[in-house]
Amino acid sequence: MPIARISVTLPRDVLAAADRRARELDRSRSWLVAEALRRYLSGGQNAALRDGRVVTEPVAAYAAVAYEVAEARRRHRAAELTLPAAERLRRAEELGRLARQAQRRPRRQQVIGFDSYEDFYQWKKARLVGA
Repeated sequence: MPIARISVTLPRDVLAAADRRARELDRSRSWLVAEALRRYLSGGQNAALRDGRVVTEPVAAYAAVAYEVAEARRRHRAAELTLPAAERLRRAEELGRLARQAQRRPRRQQVIGFDSYEDFYQWKKARLVGA
């Protein structure tokens, strides 16, 4: 979605309140302002503006889930920061190793046909000697 930058002048107390709310939701200030504008443009209902049309969404449920996720992330981050730096680094390296492992593709399976059991036996013997 294309974006545009704007400049807005706000009273300090309004900006401080907006920043607090953005932190509570673990969202950016820009997201909060855009969401507020969407709601205002839709007449204050739970709606979003998409392709020039107002689309109704269950924003209250979405905000509740976003708040829960943000709270869980904050708790996890706080717990991680109590660990020594060496332990945090070890965990990060382990996570990277696990991610690389998860991305590996399984071995391809190959179907080989033989005209006779003797051909299969010769092939098997050659594999065992070469291994």
